[in-house]
Amino acid sequence: MKKYNWGMVGTGWIAHEMADALNSVNGEIYAVADVNEAALKAFSEEKNVQHIFTNPDEMVNDPNVDIIYIATPHNFHYEYIMKALQAGKHVFAEKAITVNSQQLNKVKELANEKGLIVTEGLTLLHMPLYKKIKEMINSGKIGDVNLVQVNFGSLKDYDVKNRFFNKDLAGGALLDIGGYATAFARSFLKSQPVNVLSTVKYFETGVDEQSGIILKNLDDQLAVMALSMRAKQPKRGVISGTKGYIEISNYPRATKADITFTDDAHTESHEVVTAGDESLALQYEVQDMQRYIEQGHDEGEFALSCDIMNILTNVRNQWGMKYPFDSTEY
Repeated sequence: MKKYNWGMVGTGWIAHEMADALNSVNGEIYAVADVNEAALKAFSEEKNVQHIFTNPDEMVNDPNVDIIYIATPHNFHYEYIMKALQAGKHVFAEKAITVNSQQLNKVKELANEKGLIVTEGLTLLHMPLYKKIKEMINSGKIGDVNLVQVNFGSLKDYDVKNRFFNKDLAGGALLDIGGYATAFARSFLKSQPVNVLSTVKYFETGVDEQSGIILKNLDDQLAVMALSMRAKQPKRGVISGTKGYIEISNYPRATKADITFTDDAHTESHEVVTAGDESLALQYEVQDMQRYIEQGHDEGEFALSCDIMNILTNVRNQWGMKYPFDSTEY
């Protein structure tokens, strides 16, 4: 496989984790950019980065960069994705990949025009366990999947200035943690939901603090999601079929699934399926991204990201919750 040069935009905590993954897979990092020069220098020294840029645009236009990794707050993703694509770079952006589906549709159009790969940093799409689970479901072992339930509850410190609650930075539970829950739900539905019901509780800054969301598709499958930024919940997903159900804990980086079979609705039998290593979650992302580029397609991952963002945008439209940078129709 060709050696790929990654250029990183941002030096926050997830960028630190990704830098470790890049070093583990590729042995080095070509470049990193951040407007905070002190943070940039400290990051580059700690993470074995060859080149540093205080102007991200200069790094994006460096002809030696193959892939741009974006780890900025959500509201800056679209700008950097589009600049990277215009410069002929593949893009790996942290979730949420954009702030609305209108932006993502423009990303899709440009990526297709340029023949470039765009991938969203949703770890569960890369964990080896999910391939096994989907094979089990496709074999009919739990029957027809009728219901998916998924939770994500995070107890963020009460701080109105924190980015998680900042409307100017696309804060709120939906875009910060909702992508994981929606990715889990959509992964186990046969088709995109056509009915979306939701209710929301707002934080005092005007972003969504917690919500309940129900999805239904034309196959009559339901998904039920609960999200919160101020109430701790287990990261737990359940896929329920007519012959049994699959429980997955810590589903964003899951390595184990507990399966309960209920063939006659009265007796139960159990099985445990394991795969992968939680500590390698971001290495799986790096390896998959580089494989996508090698093979020239992403195995349907970007289409899934588009479905996820369409659901999230539908929910926000229902709430009427707009960010300052949203267009009139999003």
